[in-house]
Amino acid sequence: MRTRQILSVLVATLAVGAATTPAASAATPVKVLQLNLCHGGSASCFTGDRVMAKAKEVIASVKPQVLSLNESCSGDLAPLGAAMGAVKSLFVAARRDGNPVKCKNGQDYGNAILVVSALAGSSAGQSGVFTQQDSRSEKRSWGCLPAGRISACTTHLSAWDGPVALAQCKELMGRVEGYARTAPALFSGDMNLRHKGNPDAQACNRAGFYRKGDGGLQHVFASTKFTFVKSSTMGMGGTTDHPALIVELSF
Repeated sequence: MRTRQILSVLVATLAVGAATTPAASAATPVKVLQLNLCHGGSASCFTGDRVMAKAKEVIASVKPQVLSLNESCSGDLAPLGAAMGAVKSLFVAARRDGNPVKCKNGQDYGNAILVVSALAGSSAGQSGVFTQQDSRSEKRSWGCLPAGRISACTTHLSAWDGPVALAQCKELMGRVEGYARTAPALFSGDMNLRHKGNPDAQACNRAGFYRKGDGGLQHVFASTKFTFVKSSTMGMGGTTDHPALIVELSF
């Protein structure tokens, strides 16, 4: 009887301990939405402000934590950021003769990265133009919001020289690899490189990262500190020549 009583007490104690043990922390979801807006006005895919209405619609549907924009205008950040909620954002102009390239509407033309405030850090961001450029006058740029709970970057690589586009991709990968030492890190954009193309977009990848793409030119490279959940595309209703790329991650 004495042994049975001791066993009953032990079982009850274990049950109470199990009940009061904190549950494992839930994973934090990170949806990355990559959009090439073709909003500059000089390319044949330009449809004016129709793309802005469609982008807002897609943002409302996807509810991203990271938004990466290419071929955008500086004035696009405020309305698209408002569609996401509270965000940290960075716009980086492409350059020509040392000056910002301009959209048809007179605003600066380039790339933007937006991260929801809950995941963003206090850094104002980092940006620059790539060391290697093609023979065209437009100099391609990159922009990053590092040092938050995650680090996120965007870019739009050379459309005219595949080896240069790959070199630019590798240059940004080196920077993002540094960010990944302290927190999950990713970069997204229109890379103008295809998976299994020549050159192959996969050649930009490094150990500790993986790539997800839209089957075309847009890709997301994410550090393995992110768990991959799924990827998909969404049509943009003819407002631009690229689909929306959605890559769902968690950490």
